[in-house]
Amino acid sequence: MTIKTIFLDRDGIVNKDTNYLYKIEEFEFINGIFKTCQYLLSMGYKIIVVTNQSGISRGYYSEKDFQNITKWMLSQFEINGVDILDVFHCPHSPDSNCNCRKPMPGMFIKAKNIHNIDFEKSWMIGDSERDISAANLAGIKNTILVNTSNSEDEAASKAKFFLDSVEQTIDVILK
Repeated sequence: MTIKTIFLDRDGIVNKDTNYLYKIEEFEFINGIFKTCQYLLSMGYKIIVVTNQSGISRGYYSEKDFQNITKWMLSQFEINGVDILDVFHCPHSPDSNCNCRKPMPGMFIKAKNIHNIDFEKSWMIGDSERDISAANLAGIKNTILVNTSNSEDEAASKAKFFLDSVEQTIDVILK
């Protein structure tokens, strides 16, 4: 049996984007992320985080640092009644030519193969056009671009929906 999934970018959607975040004391959740995820779970979706983490290949922090902050982040979700099914990350630099770094679809394909995901019923919520492009390349057409940094151009975006906050996704994802 296939599952329907909400894919979330991490930096800018789950937490405030502070560039190369790896310290727990600097991690700040986006307002409304727990409420939004609780709602999405109640609608029968599973939640997976997909995140580019080039700070690893750049030497700003280690794979262990990333795993530690991820473990902590997942514990905070759990405390708030949110079960995150999985977290996929790309540790490569932008010039690595890997298939996992968004805007390439590798993390989505890997998630589909592991968790038997129905992409037609799934959604991507990201804060950059590369999140939307990666989802589209994987076959996910339901996409939301949350313009938290006000740096994305709505007219040029391929996102199905263009919103100002994560909480607004509750008004969009109704079934």
